Amino acid sequence: MELQDVLRVAGIGLIIALLHLFFEHLGKKEFSFFLFFIAYLYMTIELIRFLRLFFQEIVIFFQWLTAV
Repeated sequence: MELQDVLRVAGIGLIIALLHLFFEHLGKKEFSFFLFFIAYLYMTIELIRFLRLFFQEIVIFFQWLTAV
């Protein structure tokens, strides 16, 4: 995981938050809900990707421990 990944997720989160506020202000609560739902799915996918990378690093570490 690199800094670019974290900044990308944070940037998308900020954009989603601003769009959510915009749609709430316009009274389009259904658009706001669907935007939140899509953002939730995106963040879940990113979290799964980050966890996969994390566990790959743990496996590599344990392989290094057993090789010594």
